[in-house]
Amino acid sequence: MSTSRVKTLVIAALALINILFLAVIIRDSYADARIDRLAIENVCDVLRSCGITIDPDNVKAGGAIRTMRTSRDDEAEAAIAGAVLGPTDMTDQGGGIYRYNNEKGGVAEFYSAGDFSIRADDGVVIRSGGALRSVQALIKDMKLEAVILDVTGSQGSETVKAVSVYRGTSIFNCAIEFQFRDGKLRTIIGRYVTGISPAEDGSVISQAGTALLGFLSATMDNDREDIECTIIYKVEAGYQHSVVGSFGEGVIDPAWLITTDTGRYIIDDTNGEIRALL
Repeated sequence: MSTSRVKTLVIAALALINILFLAVIIRDSYADARIDRLAIENVCDVLRSCGITIDPDNVKAGGAIRTMRTSRDDEAEAAIAGAVLGPTDMTDQGGGIYRYNNEKGGVAEFYSAGDFSIRADDGVVIRSGGALRSVQALIKDMKLEAVILDVTGSQGSETVKAVSVYRGTSIFNCAIEFQFRDGKLRTIIGRYVTGISPAEDGSVISQAGTALLGFLSATMDNDREDIECTIIYKVEAGYQHSVVGSFGEGVIDPAWLITTDTGRYIIDDTNGEIRALL
């Protein structure tokens, strides 16, 4: 048999092996998906038997979500301030507070924990398309990754709320409000995170069923009068941010957000702690 013929057969055999491996992986993935789906349906049956209405289709299972580190980024803060206020001068106020001022009286303040506020006394003119389009464009100019949650208020005096995301996944407690008045953007207030990188240690998000059973247990706990509901509208996996150092060091940990008829609750996936998300 010729050398070229042998090479052709070897290549064909390797290709067949790769196809077989892929078929096994796909089969196992479908099997895992069926098991996860069945587990969620069983947990939802338990919740319904306890008087809580929930549709398994409204449970968004976790993806590749794991603990990540965050750090303060001075350049990112300057970019945010500049996108709203234009050219600014920065002064260190001490205590981890940086202040940016422009010539028109606008001021932006950034804190080490990621909280910030911007006041534009002269206002930022609403772009064509109204407040929503203006905020979408401004988020891009600010080099932030965020998704719009809702718009409230009347025309010219709206409040647009957005939540920060990391690689398409929400960081539930990092929200930003853009407040309009008299047809101009006047104030921005909220929290964002920067400098995200893998943590040396940490946890990967658990199964949705675990979070739901923990939430059910809390609703049945007589000592937890702050947690109660009769309908769960949505369950989604994401992150929550917390500060761990005095110079802006922090982490985003896996978390679950449960939206109910009485409010929204965030579950810390590392320790099971549940609290209302305001």
